[in-house]
Amino acid sequence: MPWRLAWQSALYGTTGFYRRQSPASHFVTATHPPLGRVLAEALWRLADLLEVSGIVDVGAGRGELLTVLHEHRPDRPLLGCDVVERPYELPEGISWRRSPGGASLAPDLLDLDDVLVVAHEWLDVVPCPIAQVDDAGVPRLVLVDPASGVESLGEPLEGPDLDWCRTWWPTIGSAGEPGSRIEVGRDRDLAWEDLLRRIRRGGALAIDYGHTAEQRPTNGSLTAYRAGRRVEPVPDGGCDLTAHVAVDSLRHDEIWTQAVAFDRLGMHEPTPDPALAQCDRAGYLRRLERSSAIARLTDREGFGAFRWVLVRQVD
Repeated sequence: MPWRLAWQSALYGTTGFYRRQSPASHFVTATHPPLGRVLAEALWRLADLLEVSGIVDVGAGRGELLTVLHEHRPDRPLLGCDVVERPYELPEGISWRRSPGGASLAPDLLDLDDVLVVAHEWLDVVPCPIAQVDDAGVPRLVLVDPASGVESLGEPLEGPDLDWCRTWWPTIGSAGEPGSRIEVGRDRDLAWEDLLRRIRRGGALAIDYGHTAEQRPTNGSLTAYRAGRRVEPVPDGGCDLTAHVAVDSLRHDEIWTQAVAFDRLGMHEPTPDPALAQCDRAGYLRRLERSSAIARLTDREGFGAFRWVLVRQVD
């Protein structure tokens, strides 16, 4: 079957990966402490700049980011959305909406007002068609056996998906080399637009692995994670499946790397002087943890290369 359908079933089907298991047991993101505490601080700074009161977390997992956001501002409204029921360990006062998964949002997630909507590593797990250029230079859908991961080429791309590729993926046409892969981002663009339509006033921020037209991955970026290790992508429901996002095709007001975003938000912390540990060990350790977290979150070879895609919504 086409990769998009196999991917959707593997992650969000009735026995899909995200319904059966906590993603945190398979991979760690920047939302998990101690990094998450610093990320939460940055997001509240952005919310303050946008002059909004609350934050909505789309693709909230088991509430890791919501929990640290609550630690920073326990008096501010928070709402999480994901395919599972509200995690029992979430602090009281945090609201929750259950969504179908993938590109589909909760039907009652509407008229969001006075909030920053954050989609942290959501779009990279919105399934999309995978295509490959054949020996004649024609981009064709890649089919996959859900049980084994064995691939074959199907029908040529056509219609809106082909139009999207011609606009946003330079390996289409005369530049297309046989064997080059395309992750067709139109479904992600539509999911993002759907989310934006639900915001009456505030802002939307997608934080994700991403690339722009001049840096599209020739061999694509589809990969998988199981038990903390990167593995071959097989859509059997036993691993996470993810592919980087064509961030420039998303509607946006600004796109930053996370390193640039942190700089603009004033998220700096020099490494503390070790002498501080002699008179205030607890204070030294707090500052060391924060400075180390900021260094990791702004490392341009790691989390610092994440893209922040920002849209401001005005009533």
